[in-house]
Amino acid sequence: MQKRLLIKAFTVAVLMLLLGVPLAMIQSTVQERMQFRDAAAASIAADSVGTQLVYGPVLVMPYDEEYTVQEDGVAKRYRKRSQHLVFPQQLDVVSTMDTERRYRGIHQILVYNGGHKLKGDFLVPALSELPHTVERSDITPHEPFIALAVEDTRGVRDFPQLTWGKRRIEFEQGARLASEPNGLHARLALADMTPGVVAFSFDLNLGGLGSQAFVPLARNNHFSMTSAWPHPQFGGQYLPEQRSISDAGFQATWRISALATNAQQQLRERESKALKGGADAAQAPQLDAIRTTFIEPVNVYSMADRATKYGLLFVALTFAAFFLFEVMKRLPIHPVQYALVGMALALFFLLLVSLSEHINFIYAYLAASAACILLIGYYLAHVLRDWRRGAGFAAALGGLYGVLFGLLNSESNALVMGAILLFAVLSAIMVATRKVDWYRLGEPSAETVSEAA
Repeated sequence: MQKRLLIKAFTVAVLMLLLGVPLAMIQSTVQERMQFRDAAAASIAADSVGTQLVYGPVLVMPYDEEYTVQEDGVAKRYRKRSQHLVFPQQLDVVSTMDTERRYRGIHQILVYNGGHKLKGDFLVPALSELPHTVERSDITPHEPFIALAVEDTRGVRDFPQLTWGKRRIEFEQGARLASEPNGLHARLALADMTPGVVAFSFDLNLGGLGSQAFVPLARNNHFSMTSAWPHPQFGGQYLPEQRSISDAGFQATWRISALATNAQQQLRERESKALKGGADAAQAPQLDAIRTTFIEPVNVYSMADRATKYGLLFVALTFAAFFLFEVMKRLPIHPVQYALVGMALALFFLLLVSLSEHINFIYAYLAASAACILLIGYYLAHVLRDWRRGAGFAAALGGLYGVLFGLLNSESNALVMGAILLFAVLSAIMVATRKVDWYRLGEPSAETVSEAA
């Protein structure tokens, strides 16, 4: 290869690497905008309501134990506060979720309002069956209550009323659980503790941001959730037994038995450690839960961030095409012209993220790519001294933008699609240069020699 050609190749490679600087700056800008959006979500959560985790109802039966201890021959009387947790035999939760958007500046945050209908039954034990934690203690029962833990009570929209057997009791503020004070409770009377099965029901209207979770504390749990939002993400320790997702929304159901979860034991352990206090309380186990997250189908910042990762590849492919055109057509392209086209390619990504903050991502992508394709095509038509050459490069660039859009919308297939793209480009280069004598590139052509003679 001639020395001049080698110097030109080195210059183009240096230009390509230098264009990595503005691309890195653009990617930093995208990351910064992502942080602004996260701050907007945190601000809305701080001002209104955050994610929601609901567990209960749980029947809490507090009682005192009095017992005698012989100390140095003297009988001393002690009193200990205990509580007995009774979990539902059956728990059915039917949820209808409505979503809406909240705005903080230019940023949109998705929030939801959930209407939950809870019903089931408890097997109420006799007061005489309350467990003794100390031998030969005397038990004095206190007022029992129904506890319902709610992670963020700011989302409670009204005053739920508990139907306990034939009684209706209004919930009050505070879960009154040692491990979780946030929530609601309904006071019961000792007269309500008739041994046997007691049915309960109540409605809970609860708003939140991001996700809604429930803990399966009953012996048999059945959860059903319906929403018009078509982009749910199911998580937690249990996926839905049945689900259907369409453009009209989703519907999902879970059936979980106490044999499949440790939620009851986990809550008992949390309560025990919280009552003891100290370091044990901080080591309380997390509760098994089902979780539904309401996600945006297109996160413009994550899409733009992924797009900028292909920026250097765009520049490399375009410069490779220029270089091959230059050496094969003997039409010199100045390094400044390389740099200008590279800057236009880099500005596409800045245009994309700025436009996508105000319009739909697809329209932002079309507008940004169309602007860059038209600009580069117009410029190259003059640089290459033929409008057909400029149009050809513009068409190839349009195909490249189309492939990039496919990569962005197919995250799970991005690697294979990228590998196929690179293989196709390499194949095209090898086919186009299969008859090139690289040793003679840069030498004057026969026509040039004859003219000189």
